[in-house]
Amino acid sequence: MDTAAVYAQFAQSQAVNGGSPIYQDWARGVAADPEVCALLDTLPEPKRQPNLLFAAARLVGAPSDGWVEVRSWLLAAWPDVERTMRTHATQTNEPRRCATLLPALAAIDGPIALIEVGASAGLCLYPDRYSYVYTSPDGVRTRLDPADGPSAVLLPCAIEGPAPTRMPDVVWRAGLDLNPLDVRNPADLAWLEALVWPEHTDRVETLHAAARVVAADPPDLVMGDLRVDLAELVSDAPAEATVVVQNSAALYYLTPADLEMFAATMDRLRRRRGAVWLSNEGWTVLPDVAARLPEGLSPQFILARDGEPVALTDPHGRSVRLL
Repeated sequence: MDTAAVYAQFAQSQAVNGGSPIYQDWARGVAADPEVCALLDTLPEPKRQPNLLFAAARLVGAPSDGWVEVRSWLLAAWPDVERTMRTHATQTNEPRRCATLLPALAAIDGPIALIEVGASAGLCLYPDRYSYVYTSPDGVRTRLDPADGPSAVLLPCAIEGPAPTRMPDVVWRAGLDLNPLDVRNPADLAWLEALVWPEHTDRVETLHAAARVVAADPPDLVMGDLRVDLAELVSDAPAEATVVVQNSAALYYLTPADLEMFAATMDRLRRRRGAVWLSNEGWTVLPDVAARLPEGLSPQFILARDGEPVALTDPHGRSVRLL
C-alpha cells in the first residue's frame, strides 16, 4: 500500500472508536499532499506510519492546529521531525489495557510469572498494582483494589459479562522489547506522552500515574527480539509459577513469517513449560484467532488465550466484552 493510501486509511479509522479528530484532519492532509508523501517515502517503510509521524512532530513542537497550519510548520521543521522518526519507534504503552487483560489474568490460579513482549516501558506489567472499576451495561459497578489498598491508578472499564473479583497473584515480572523505555528518564516519558493522541488528556493523566507506580519498583526490561529471545527470558521465571506471556498491540509490526515464528515459539513454551499466551491485538493481526470468533461480531481488538478468543476489547482499554 502506498503512503497516501496508508494515511487515507488511518484517517478513516479515526472517524470511529474514539479516535482523534486532529489526527484525522492531519492524516487526510498528508494523504492528499504529494510533497509530504514524497518526504515520507525517503524513510524506510516501517518509519512512514502515521502514529510515528504525528508523535514525532508533536515531540519536536508541532502546534495542535489544522492541517493547513501544521503543513507549513512540518515542512520547515522536517529535518528535526525526520531525525526523530529515524531514532524512535511507535511504543505506545497504554496501562488502561490492563483492565481488559485482567479478567483473563484473574482466571489463572496460583502464582504468575508475567512476561510481556513489546513491553515498551513496562506499564502493563503491573495489573496487580492498579485499581479497577468495572461497569456493567445495567450500571452495576464492581471495584477491585490491590491487596495493600487502593492504587493511585484507577482504571474505569465498561464490561459485558462477569467482572473479575480477584487480583492475579503476580510474583515475578519481566518485559522484552527491542528498545526498552525507562519512565524515570524524562526523555522516554516525554516520548510516551507524545504517543498519546492529543485529545486524550485522560490517558495522559493515567500514563503519569502509572509511571509513578512503575518508577517506585522498576521492572526487569530486557532488550531483545521476541522472535528469538523469549525462550531464554522464560527460563529465568520461577519454576513454581505459571508463566503468562502477554502482548497488546505489539504483533501488528511483525511480518506474517515473524508471526508464524512467534506462534511456534509459544506452542513450544506451552508444551515444555506450561506457559499461557494472552494476546490482545487488532482483529486483522492474527487471522487464525479472528476465524474462531462467532459469526456476526464486529471486533476492534481480540483478547485470546492460547489462540482461542475470550473477549472483544477496546484498543485503549475502555471496554471489554467477554465471550
